[in-house]
Amino acid sequence: MLIIPAIDLKDGNCVRLRQGLMDDSTVFGEDPVAFARQWVDKGARRLHLVDLNGAFAGKPVNGDVVTAIAKAFPELPIQIGGGIRSAETIEYYLQAGVNYVIIGTKAVKEPEFVTEMCKQFAGHIIVGLDAKNGFVATDGWAEVSEVKATDLAARFASDGVTEIVYTDIARDGMMQGVNVEATVEMAKASPIPVIASGGITDMNDIRALAKVASAGISGAITGRAIYEGTLDIVEAQAYCDIVSD
Repeated sequence: MLIIPAIDLKDGNCVRLRQGLMDDSTVFGEDPVAFARQWVDKGARRLHLVDLNGAFAGKPVNGDVVTAIAKAFPELPIQIGGGIRSAETIEYYLQAGVNYVIIGTKAVKEPEFVTEMCKQFAGHIIVGLDAKNGFVATDGWAEVSEVKATDLAARFASDGVTEIVYTDIARDGMMQGVNVEATVEMAKASPIPVIASGGITDMNDIRALAKVASAGISGAITGRAIYEGTLDIVEAQAYCDIVSD
């Protein structure tokens, strides 16, 4: 199971939100590339980037920062989410050096778009399912749909989606622990590996996820916990490596 540091981008800065609220953000730094270097130096094997402005705008807003990070670490797998709603945007990010693009809102509103993009950009498509009480939220979490997250995961089972990033919005940025039960439910809904996101606070969460990783959980995204020092990437990844062996 991979420990994946998150770098959330807002107005060019590295921030963290609470429950996805743009007006409840903490700015951790003005140099996202420096933060990326910090996590890479600690042994991160993948980075999770989010263009928060892009999620609301529906198109890349912090693309220059994403490109700078990808160029600084050409060997490091990077995944990007936020505002990815066209083939042109996907192509833009892949040419910038990003490995995986995360389709969120468009996956809910136009599931066939995911099917088509998996054909066009095979091996590079991740679906982001952000849920509130089990139902998928869209448009930067501003809207909650009537679509069950597990149903949508099952819909993409044979499309060629690389992974699913599953976020429990109620836990995101709140430092209240990961929703292990819902994450396992998501993993069981389809054969697509699931990356857990939202609420990871300390080693207790990593241990809890590692115990059930065999259900199909391939990674854990962590943000506020590593910025505030309640979780150490080196320790967390070492533990996961030992458990998987």
